[in-house]
Amino acid sequence: MGNTRNKKLLFLGLSLSFLALVGYGLYSWQQSHADTSRQISYTTFIQKVSAGNIAKVRIVGDEITAHAKNGEKFNLFLPAGAYLGDLLIAKKVDFSSTPPSGGPNWFEIGFLVAVGIFLFVILRRFTGMGRSRARVVDYSESTTRFSDVAGAEEAKAELLDTVEFLKDPEKFSTLGGKMPTGVLLVGPPGTGKTLIARAVAGEADVPFFSISGSEFVEMYVGVGASRVRDLFAQAKKAAPCIVFIDEIDAVGRKRDAAAGGGASDERDQTLNQLLVEMDGFEVNSGIVVLAATNRPEILDAALLRSGRFDRQVTVGSPDIRGREAILKVHAKNVPLHDAVDLLVIARGTPGFSGADLANVVNEAAILAARSNKGVVEMIDFDLAKDKVLMGAEKKSMVLSDKLKLSTAYHEAGHVLVAKLTPDADPVHKVTIIPRGRAMGVTVQIPEDDIYCYTKEMLVAHLKVLMGGRAAEELIYSTTTTGAGNDLARATDTARRMVSEWGMSRAFGPVAFGHNENTDNGGKKGFSDVTAREMDNEIRSIVSGCYQGVVTLLQENMDALERLTRELVVKETLDAGEIDSILGFGDDNSSDPVSAAA
Repeated sequence: MGNTRNKKLLFLGLSLSFLALVGYGLYSWQQSHADTSRQISYTTFIQKVSAGNIAKVRIVGDEITAHAKNGEKFNLFLPAGAYLGDLLIAKKVDFSSTPPSGGPNWFEIGFLVAVGIFLFVILRRFTGMGRSRARVVDYSESTTRFSDVAGAEEAKAELLDTVEFLKDPEKFSTLGGKMPTGVLLVGPPGTGKTLIARAVAGEADVPFFSISGSEFVEMYVGVGASRVRDLFAQAKKAAPCIVFIDEIDAVGRKRDAAAGGGASDERDQTLNQLLVEMDGFEVNSGIVVLAATNRPEILDAALLRSGRFDRQVTVGSPDIRGREAILKVHAKNVPLHDAVDLLVIARGTPGFSGADLANVVNEAAILAARSNKGVVEMIDFDLAKDKVLMGAEKKSMVLSDKLKLSTAYHEAGHVLVAKLTPDADPVHKVTIIPRGRAMGVTVQIPEDDIYCYTKEMLVAHLKVLMGGRAAEELIYSTTTTGAGNDLARATDTARRMVSEWGMSRAFGPVAFGHNENTDNGGKKGFSDVTAREMDNEIRSIVSGCYQGVVTLLQENMDALERLTRELVVKETLDAGEIDSILGFGDDNSSDPVSAAA
């Protein structure tokens, strides 16, 4: 109702402004064309004056308006240096002369300014230029509860205090305590930070204001700060309530005094206003600010100090029990076959976020429906997991026999190196069916959740990445662009080993950070000489791993050929088939591959 009324008022205001401008234009046109005088030359005018036909002359600057005795009216321009006074006096012509008007037309200027102000007020009032764009969910509409959030038990436990505070602020103030003004939810994308914030509002039965950090910032300086003021003004009226700012790093990144430009000024002003608003809260005012980010390292220090976002809650990727719980939440409305074991699915999806697991359940349901099944079976979950891991199959892409064979050698190189390298993650599946942007995919899934990597594990990872390129070079004496992504990932891992994790013999236990350091005005945190030495060390690590992989494959060429042949025929091999081909776990195999090779 109110939105419709605003639209009508906006339309009325714009219509009135348009009519006013049209009316002013018509008035100006009428004034400019109301003059019926005829333009004549200066020579003709002198002849008429000399003949005694002119009765009156008015000279304004170099413009002349002449009235003839027969009622006609003439206009002309006075040539530079010409003087008419003596002739007009001699012919007894009534004339006057005034300098040109150099002042502005205050009526016109005032009219245009008034129309401009009117338009600005209308646009600002009814288009929300300076108003908050926060989406408001009333407590009666908030149905999300902690029971809907799985796999984040520690985060929920930390936020229980916040829920209790919103329900009963007096409970804390009577003992002299006060709750944190802001809570920052930190974690990778897809781990449920927004869902947790909604659950807090649902548990506390309070209104929920939700806005993204990017919605504050506009190209017009001052608009973002105005929106922050408006947001908190609304929140104070609705208290107790929750204000949730998603992706707060869009507006709360570290301020750089060296950076200039309108965009930086606007972001800084918006951040300053946010800091002021959070500082202006009264004790136990009933407003809790929740914010979410996956890049806490780039946030401004003033935003994280005590009194603002003084509590940080980490929302990480779920462990195996958490993944099972998340799968149960998303599968509660999905009919499952009796043989479906969500714990088995959870065990095979380490590193998956809550969003990834929701996608697996959804894709499995879609695949089952496409096959006209009444329930979702385990095979549907396996196919859905492969789709999330490797991308959708590109069945329309038909590979030539030559390209299919070279892709098989490439993927067989990855698989064989992974099987023969200690500390490498187990191979889950390999395929030469094009998926996503890749011609083939080798998927490794660790047996357990990994929270910390050793140097040996990272070196094994580098070697597996090098396996595809090394196989191509051994078989074809050349390389292809198919190894481009492998090389980029290997180089990035080696760079972080040297610059961040202190895993280089040349530099020892020293962390240099990234090439660009926002705390240092965008400058590198190390010298150019060190940068060159780091590049050499990175090259040495990657090249050393590559040479080791070439030697490993040369010693196991028969296994590489067997694996490649089977891949060409079957196109996809799972872990059991790979072990059978390579002779692992089969004492009767005629040519088993030695894991110690």
